Formats: sequence, structure tokens, C-alpha cells
Amino acid sequence: MAVLFAGLSYEEVVHKYSQTVANVCVMRLKNTTDAEDCFQDTFVKLLTKTPSLKDEEHLKHWLIRAAIHSCYDYIKKNRRTISIDQVPNESSYHSDDAYDISWALMKVKPDYREILYLHYCERYQVKEIAEILSRNVNTVKVMLKRGREMLKSIYGGEAE
Repeated sequence: MAVLFAGLSYEEVVHKYSQTVANVCVMRLKNTTDAEDCFQDTFVKLLTKTPSLKDEEHLKHWLIRAAIHSCYDYIKKNRRTISIDQVPNESSYHSDDAYDISWALMKVKPDYREILYLHYCERYQVKEIAEILSRNVNTVKVMLKRGREMLKSIYGGEAE
């Protein structure tokens, strides 16, 4: 009998959420090769840990958190930095609506980048982002505001 994750087979989960997990990894690591390692690690964790998941939204939250943790672990393990200039202009991980902002997100600090990505690309509300990142709602609001100011300056507008 096949293991189901919130009613989906492993293959269905990978198909449905691979873009989200890949985007989270690329936004965090700024390097597609490293992101591929964390992408694979995230789905291996799902298969080996077989978490108890209530529904598909819980599954998506779990995958995002697992991807973020995988990236943190990867960064700690490798302790190397990558210049923004080394990031390829075109990424195989972008979705059409998320691509417009992805180049700007790469120039924002990682903590802000995650919040902005989840808000603008994955369309999560502040409360949901706080749950996913295990942060206080007010902290997420402040970081979202500051992140928007950073994006404004990157796009050439004046920050408030």
C-alpha cells in the first residue's frame, strides 16, 4: 500500500509542489546547483519522515519549512558565500508570475527575501507567513514593510 500525504501520492506531491520548493531554495541560496541539493533533500525528508499532515495546506507549509531548514543546514555545512553577480539571469525554477520580482528579491537580505517571496509569489497572508516561519505576526508585518522599502529602493523608487 502506497503512503499518502494529505491524500496525495508521493509523485503527486512532487509534481504539485516542486515549483514552490525549488523557488524557496533558490531564493534562499541564490545558486541553482545548491538549491537542487536542498530541493532533493526536502523531498527525501518527506519520504523518510512521513509526517502526519492534516490537509494539503498543512503539507505545503511543511514542505516550505523543510526546504528552509534544508537551506539553513546547507549554508551551515558549506559556509561559503556567493556573489549576486554569479546568479544566472535565467533560472529554470521561476514561475511566470514570480519571475518579475525574483531578480530584485535576490538583492534583499535572506530573512526579508523569504517573507517577501512567501507574500508576493506564494500569496500567503501575514498570519500564514508567521506560522510557516515560526515568527510573531507583528515581526512579519514589520519585516514585510521594511522589505517593501528595500524593493522600492532596488526598483529605483524612493523609500517611505
